[in-house]
Amino acid sequence: MIRCAARIAALAVCVATGATAQDATESASGAVLRGLDKFSGQVVDIEMLAGRTVRFERLNITLTECRYPSGNPSGNAYAGLQISEVGREGVVFSGWMIASAPALNAMEHARYDVWVMRCTTS
Repeated sequence: MIRCAARIAALAVCVATGATAQDATESASGAVLRGLDKFSGQVVDIEMLAGRTVRFERLNITLTECRYPSGNPSGNAYAGLQISEVGREGVVFSGWMIASAPALNAMEHARYDVWVMRCTTS
């Protein structure tokens, strides 16, 4: 039963992202993220380079990597992120966010939302 559930979960990821086992990806030099302050309603696009950390409000966001389908830089982005909050220990989010399915692995925070829009190649 557990094996079946794992296969169903993997299939759901592939269907949600349009990914197949044969899809190849390339690394990008950076990414565009979107940040939302839920209290003020402020929305900000955040351009950043891989390996760098930027600050959005009280969050420090580090982009570890951004990947996209080979030959299609404007295609579905996969961004590796580490997000921490100023004044709090530990991380708020650590993992991959997928542009076409932001709810699949979303950051859980009472005030802020962050999601990936696309990779950048220059």
